[in-house]
Amino acid sequence: MAYFNRKDIDNLDKIYRINLINSCSGFKSANLLGSISKEGITNVAVFSSVVHLGSNPPTLGFILRPTTVPRNTHKNIKETGHFTINHIYEDIIDDSHHTSAKYPENVSEFDMTNLEEEYRGDFKAPFVKNAPVQMSMKFIEEIYVPSNDVMLVVSQIEELYVQDNLLHDDGLINLATGKVATINGLDTYAIPKFKKQLTYQRPKKSK
Repeated sequence: MAYFNRKDIDNLDKIYRINLINSCSGFKSANLLGSISKEGITNVAVFSSVVHLGSNPPTLGFILRPTTVPRNTHKNIKETGHFTINHIYEDIIDDSHHTSAKYPENVSEFDMTNLEEEYRGDFKAPFVKNAPVQMSMKFIEEIYVPSNDVMLVVSQIEELYVQDNLLHDDGLINLATGKVATINGLDTYAIPKFKKQLTYQRPKKSK
């Protein structure tokens, strides 16, 4: 079994270290965040750090890397207070990954890929058309993490759209049915398979 202590990790080649540490935490969510600037320019970007924070109120968070370089998604969210989260699925993996390219803020990634904008109701930020799970989000707060110079951006789900055939009677969204992708590390995508759904676990009686 490969072994790395902290000194080993610090001395690794930069790209090797980035790949190693980004993949050691396990499979991550694969989402496209859609936003729009106050000038009306849309933006869509891939994120692998969206996490569940709470169900009541329905709250999600994502990690934003240092803002010492332009972060158009963050800028748009702070300006408008809203954005969308859209699950990446098998058919759009390549275009989704391309949104990680660093375009200037006056260029929409929708125009540079085959991803299509979709608007629902009065919500201003764009959804990604045909995404099997779509969420309209309201910015709540951001929490700076000084030890790593990153930001936890906290937001609440305002609206949730789920493809009908993914929704179980108990509320579970079966992402495998929608061929929703997951990310391994930075640039490797997988489509998980549904294995089993287990019941709520209670302590066993002693033998």
